[in-house]
Amino acid sequence: MANVVKLERHELIAAMTINYPSVNALSAAVCRGIVDCMNAAIADPKVKAIVLTCVGRTFIVGADITEFGKPPEGRAGTR
Repeated sequence: MANVVKLERHELIAAMTINYPSVNALSAAVCRGIVDCMNAAIADPKVKAIVLTCVGRTFIVGADITEFGKPPEGRAGTR
């Protein structure tokens, strides 16, 4: 599931948008996308603020239960 988190820069603001239908649940792909976009925004010297939003009517509502019991895919938050 590619591109579940998109990064756009609007002048000094980096906007990260999660689009993981139907309820924007946290999944390995979403976590990986957040980390990748956060690292890209932090590395951009023009960015002074980062905003996290979600497509649709819900913000992150919990974990993707289809991933329960599966082995971890690496350590989140690493650069």
